Amino acid sequence: MRLALHGLVVGTLARAVTSAGTTAPRGVGPEFVNFYASSDDFTCISNPSVHLPLGRVNDNFCDCPDGSDEPGTSACAHLSSLSPQYAANPSSQDLNTTLALPGYFCRNKGHNSNYIPFTHVNDGICDYDVCCDGSDEWENIGGAKCPDRCKELGKKWREQDERRKVSLTNAAKRRKELVTDAARQRVDIDNFLQTSRSQVEGLERQVSQLEKDKDDIERRERSRVVKSTGQSGKASILAGLAKTRLTQVREALIDTRAQRDAHQQRLAELEAIMTTFKDEYNPNFNDEGVKRAVRAWEDFVAKEHLAPPEEAKERDLDEMTTGIDGIPWEDFEAEEETELDVLYQFEEYLPGPLRDWLDQKLRDLRVMLIENGILPNPAGEGATESKALKEAKDRLSSAQNDLNSMRQERATKEEDLKKDYGADDVFRSLKGTCTSLDSGEYTYELCWMDKVTQKPKKGGAQNNMGNFERFDTIIVDEEVSADGKGVGSGERVAMKYENGAHCWQGPNRSTTVVIACAEHEEVWKVMEDEKCVYSMHVGSPAVCRPPVTGDGQGVGVTRDEL
Repeated sequence: MRLALHGLVVGTLARAVTSAGTTAPRGVGPEFVNFYASSDDFTCISNPSVHLPLGRVNDNFCDCPDGSDEPGTSACAHLSSLSPQYAANPSSQDLNTTLALPGYFCRNKGHNSNYIPFTHVNDGICDYDVCCDGSDEWENIGGAKCPDRCKELGKKWREQDERRKVSLTNAAKRRKELVTDAARQRVDIDNFLQTSRSQVEGLERQVSQLEKDKDDIERRERSRVVKSTGQSGKASILAGLAKTRLTQVREALIDTRAQRDAHQQRLAELEAIMTTFKDEYNPNFNDEGVKRAVRAWEDFVAKEHLAPPEEAKERDLDEMTTGIDGIPWEDFEAEEETELDVLYQFEEYLPGPLRDWLDQKLRDLRVMLIENGILPNPAGEGATESKALKEAKDRLSSAQNDLNSMRQERATKEEDLKKDYGADDVFRSLKGTCTSLDSGEYTYELCWMDKVTQKPKKGGAQNNMGNFERFDTIIVDEEVSADGKGVGSGERVAMKYENGAHCWQGPNRSTTVVIACAEHEEVWKVMEDEKCVYSMHVGSPAVCRPPVTGDGQGVGVTRDEL
């Protein structure tokens, strides 16, 4: 980057009037004019002990150890910090050999003045991007002619600069909106946590009460004395199964007889049709198909057929299908008397008050025996729950679900408040939004605070290029294009996206997202720095600073970031 930012500062100085009547040598900037004001001789800037005749200034020979006698040539370019360094003369250890001048000064009237490296002076190349007046090629080396284009380029630059100023000023306003929205979201979360705390306490009390209600109902269910616990003896169970199976057999028999009768009726109708056909067809009619049909019918009639059903068997089948009589099912299905029934029978012989007292004690004893597994639980496995118990369990389950959901939501909100969302919490407003760039065969998508994805345009699986881990800062040095889309130079906010999809014979994919100030969220470019390690340059108003007031400069000029 050819000292573009420094050129802006120098341009301001160049517009200030220097010493009246002073003519500076070629390539001298306004801040160094006074060093060349003497009419007698020239004193090296960094080495005042070295004096030279004025004729040796810009004579294309490096006389001063700091190169200050050659501001308009490349004779001292080897001293430039922008050029390869040369070893100093061992005899000059006491001299300051650091280049005194920042470079060749291009006045660039009508545009921004600038310094360029001495190595660019008379190199046969027109460096219009930094020296639009072409003064650096004053010797026309190699026939290079660089006419002054500052008026044209300056006008274009000022138009672009004005657009950048407006855009980045709008970006700063947009950032203010993002910060306001982020603060509002944080307040909403704080309010939710405050109000939900009382809701959680209320739900906890509700669940506790519903648990007691359910336990009371279950206790009452266990203490209830019933004639039967619902568990019958083996004979009763076997009788029930036999009755069910016989009922199924009877129904199947009825259905089979109905199908048999229907088939017999259709067969009789078919035989009648074929008999009529045989009797009435003309034997003299020469139709082989008809003749074959008649012969087949005669063969069928000649065969032995099943005898019709016997009447006695049919009567037996009628009796079987009209009912299952003769079996005293009620005797087998009757519930057997249990030991529990016998236990309670002696209460009938006790006085009323004693009977009530003893009944309650026996009930408590029974509950205790059930809870300790000594007696079977009538409400245990295989038993049908009462409606009251089922409703109590449903109410308890619903309340527990509400409580767990509320606790989970509170935990998520509390964890969210602890996350780093950048300066002023600004990236909280961008969370969940995405921006993308089409590049070559892929579309790259950046989802703020979430992940970076590579999507093939021609179909196929997409690759996770990293999940958001943390914020960081990074030093960059990149030229910014005329449209202002670039990260520039200096310290920038970066977002680390790591632990993406595994790369074949490589690491898990990761992406460093470098962010510069822009009016809108946009991805500028994506680079693969090394195998499966990517850099993504993006713009966002989230990293813009408010415009600077009072000195005429703002984000449009300085392109400040956080």
